Amino acid sequence: MAATDIDLGAARAALKAELARLLVELGEPIENPGQMTYGSQAAAASQVFEQQRDLALRDRSRIDLHRVEAALRAIDAGTYGTCTSCGKPIARERLEAIPWVPTCIDCARKAPR
Repeated sequence: MAATDIDLGAARAALKAELARLLVELGEPIENPGQMTYGSQAAAASQVFEQQRDLALRDRSRIDLHRVEAALRAIDAGTYGTCTSCGKPIARERLEAIPWVPTCIDCARKAPR
């Protein structure tokens, strides 16, 4: 698919909506587990797990925020829809599913997880 097949207006709108959602999400505080009491090891472990999960999700949201911002810059620069790894066009369907994705599916498969 050529980059001209991409609806840049729809992509920009989707990216701005995701940007707003991520900014709200990242602005929300993460719950502090609070004071732990003797005998509540299971509850404490559960609270620590939830806090670690929330921190990991926040890290993921920060990564997504950077990708959304980069995608918006790419639209402005005229490079949106081009794989940042190999330079080939990213499939329209992939961009419609994840508008901030920086790479084509082939490069994404090769990237370490």
